[in-house]
Amino acid sequence: MRVGDELPELTIPVTRTLIVSGAIASRDYQDVHHDATAAQEKGSPDIFMNILTTNGLVGRYITDHFGSEAVLRKVAIRLGAPNYPGDTMVLTGSVEKVDGDTATVKVVGANGIGRHVTGTVTVTVPGGAPAGGAA
Repeated sequence: MRVGDELPELTIPVTRTLIVSGAIASRDYQDVHHDATAAQEKGSPDIFMNILTTNGLVGRYITDHFGSEAVLRKVAIRLGAPNYPGDTMVLTGSVEKVDGDTATVKVVGANGIGRHVTGTVTVTVPGGAPAGGAA
């Protein structure tokens, strides 16, 4: 892993099932994550993905690339455009800093209306990352 390395894109179809199951798995029972009528009453066109699901998807993106031995040290993300059912989120990343076996990776997840998530992930890869990532 070297500064400037680009991670391959990960395309994630944003389904209603993904949004609801992610909310349930993270014990986020806010109605805007499972009840379209309630979401619309609160001004949203539909249900939308919660931050914990996005956080998990960002973590998966990093560990898919760096392998099962990779340890996430810090995930610092910020949400932007909501992920609604029927959209697609494309995650991209690049290595910004390397210190020994630890890297800081800039991550962006974009959907049809803009950037859903931006942030950085600090990951330790014992023994270094395999060439071209683990995925």
